[in-house]
Amino acid sequence: MTVAAAARTVRAGGDAPPGAPPGGSRLRLVLSSFLMLFTELALIRWLGSNVFYLSFFSNFVLLGSFLGIGAGFLRSGSRRDLSGWAPVLLAMLVVLARGARVTVQRSSEQLIFFGAGSATSGVPAWIVLPAIFLGVAAVMTCIGEGVARSFVRFPPLEAYRLDILGSLGGIIAFSALSFLWAPPLAWGVVVAVVFAVLQGSRRRLILAAAMLAMLGVLAVETLGDVHRDSWLVSGFRQWPYQDAGPGNPLDDVLVVGAGSGNDVAIALEHGARHVDAVEIDPKLYRIGLASHPNHPYSDPRVSIHIADGREFLEHADRAYDLIVFALPDSLTLVSGQASLRLESYLFTREAMERARAHLRRGGSFSMYNFYRETWLVDRLAGTLESVYGRTPCLRLYQVASAVMTDSATPGALHCQATWHRLSSYPVPDPAADDRPFLYLRTPGIPSLYMVTLLLIALAAVAIVRAVAGRLRPMARYADLFFMGAAFLLLETKSVVQFALLFGTTWFVNALVFTGVLLAVLVAIERGAAPRRGPAIRGGVPARLHPDPHRQRDLRPALPHHPRLGHRVRREPPRRHARWDPRVRVAGHRIPRPPHPRRRALRARARLRSPGRARGLSRAGQGWVRR
Repeated sequence: MTVAAAARTVRAGGDAPPGAPPGGSRLRLVLSSFLMLFTELALIRWLGSNVFYLSFFSNFVLLGSFLGIGAGFLRSGSRRDLSGWAPVLLAMLVVLARGARVTVQRSSEQLIFFGAGSATSGVPAWIVLPAIFLGVAAVMTCIGEGVARSFVRFPPLEAYRLDILGSLGGIIAFSALSFLWAPPLAWGVVVAVVFAVLQGSRRRLILAAAMLAMLGVLAVETLGDVHRDSWLVSGFRQWPYQDAGPGNPLDDVLVVGAGSGNDVAIALEHGARHVDAVEIDPKLYRIGLASHPNHPYSDPRVSIHIADGREFLEHADRAYDLIVFALPDSLTLVSGQASLRLESYLFTREAMERARAHLRRGGSFSMYNFYRETWLVDRLAGTLESVYGRTPCLRLYQVASAVMTDSATPGALHCQATWHRLSSYPVPDPAADDRPFLYLRTPGIPSLYMVTLLLIALAAVAIVRAVAGRLRPMARYADLFFMGAAFLLLETKSVVQFALLFGTTWFVNALVFTGVLLAVLVAIERGAAPRRGPAIRGGVPARLHPDPHRQRDLRPALPHHPRLGHRVRREPPRRHARWDPRVRVAGHRIPRPPHPRRRALRARARLRSPGRARGLSRAGQGWVRR
């Protein structure tokens, strides 16, 4: 619908303004598009890590961004320009997100919601989620309106080209900062600088105050937040080594979800000669490197891998005596495009089989977490039993919190207790790569998500109706609606599938987004390139029509399509004309003149029916209608 809005705005003001726009306008459109994509990606990542509820509704920010961008384009023809208020709204959104930090533990019959603590605190979800959704939509509406007002100053294809180039720049810049482990403060500085360039002298004091407030909040988060850990090196973390049995040397250990280094320190304490520590969050690694009292990451026996656990298992070539899945963070967002958690591809049957392939003979596999639900413990224990062929060791240390250990070698384990079904429900089937929803007990879409999506749809219709007026005229853009839906489905599918190849990191997002935009850019360049052919004049091969008068006759038959921006070469058939299959123009056959005998028959018909004869005469005067 954004494309449709842009097309409608262009038509309202003409095909394009006369003359080429100045270079400053081109730079403004590129910078506006850069700001739009950069801010969208930053909000998706930053809000997901600060607003607890977004861990369960990760598409909220993405849907709010799409709605806001579309509303901004629809507002581009309004007299009042709201693009200058984007910095103020962005600063208010950042302050709101930092003030809405909550902890919650929630579960239902359909889906598990993880959380820290035993009770809900802070602002309730029914206030936080709508506020965040509407705040993101408002910010992106203002930014999108700024893009649209620059967009309409160019011919359509040139505007799309500049828009895509700016969007690519925003994605590349944000991805580069992510790969460099830049904190959110660096993202805020980039946004503030681009806002300052685009706003110029307009509302200088308001812009400065808003950006200082936003940067102040981000600076407090970046410099003031300190991760505290109990540095626990005893208790349940020791159980994988105890259940491994006395015959396991524990020389080579793999820790997936190393975090700040607790499990790495325990592996070194048990005499490991080499430890591969895999952690997807570089901030946790830096905290452990600087603050852990045992300094496990400084030990020469430890190799650090900042990567996704499934990706590491797919590409590792080393065998281990013990593999530990150590409390992977279930609230880490995989992507703003898909409601998948970090464990989505880490606890599937295929992932367990990959882990088994990396075990030496006599080696063991262990995992632990605060699972909250007994049916989830049963699902994972059943997965281990199906992969290793033996009932796993299982120890409970809190309500539905367990350590599970299994091995493919008979007699290799020294179990204190083994698994038996804990829940009254039937044991759910193991999660698989084609259905990686570990925390969904039965297949289907939870009712909570269905209600949430319905409310989002109603909000979208209301906002579009308020901004654009009546919805009925938009029915003509149904084709663009379905193309947009196909685009989003293709993008989501690509992100999910690429996660299996490259891991669930931001490299996947950058790769998919960049690939999609490059494909669009290639399509634009091909559409803007002149069509070449053998001696084409006026859209018709000259060798077919040597008479220049007939070439001029064909030109009015090629109507200009107002939405596609080019001439559609078509000609309706004539009733009394014969088609020559050997003569074609742009895929359409051209009628050739009738036989002389038929001319005589038409002359007789002219005497009988003058009205009909006039119609036949016009049809026989030329090959095409003027």
